[in-house]
Amino acid sequence: MFLFFIFAASFFQVFPHFGTCSPLQVPFKIQVDDEPFGVGWVDPRINGGRLLDFVSKKYGEPLNIIISGRSDPYILTEEGLHEYAKSIKFSSECLGLHYGTVHQADLGDGNGRKNEQFLARQHYFPVWGTCWESLAGGNHFRAWKQNGTQANSGAWFLAVSKEKDSSKNHMIIPDGYNIGRDYLVDKATSGSHWNGKWWKAEVDWHEGLLESGKEGINHGIEQDGRVAILTVDRL
Repeated sequence: MFLFFIFAASFFQVFPHFGTCSPLQVPFKIQVDDEPFGVGWVDPRINGGRLLDFVSKKYGEPLNIIISGRSDPYILTEEGLHEYAKSIKFSSECLGLHYGTVHQADLGDGNGRKNEQFLARQHYFPVWGTCWESLAGGNHFRAWKQNGTQANSGAWFLAVSKEKDSSKNHMIIPDGYNIGRDYLVDKATSGSHWNGKWWKAEVDWHEGLLESGKEGINHGIEQDGRVAILTVDRL
């Protein structure tokens, strides 16, 4: 018995926390890493935002691509995003004129709903290439930056889709949200360049951020609910 107490005393000196609550027993809570938020973006739903933009009171379009805050810092600026867009065959609207509804998004960063910061259309050819997209239809995206005090990740959230021609009032084509997203992802992961700068993206697919289907989706177009997280590196 004496030897048992000697052993027990020695054991608890070596393992002083034996018998206390293990990490697995601690109640689950959401933790956000510091640099920057671990994955370079913050789920907007944590602070009341959502992964649909706002087209009307009832409907929105999916924010189906996120350019991570871990990307090339230049791309995280507005000027850099514009140059990167050109490298993957997108550019500003025809003659700098905006046609159609201005969309809003709430990225859960404390800034509430804010207007789109950039609308880019597929750039078919060097001169007036986006003017052709405005007439003939094609791929386009809207972008918002997550930079509020509650979630300052620096990430760009993109709503990407493929639309019909102007005679159809730029309605989204069937499966156009998935098609537009996949087109941009393919361009980004294949590598691109503009004005002496070269980039290539890695993609990480996420499910569960968006509900698949067409409920609440503008034009009633089905989408698969997948979100592409792009980390774009300068080569």
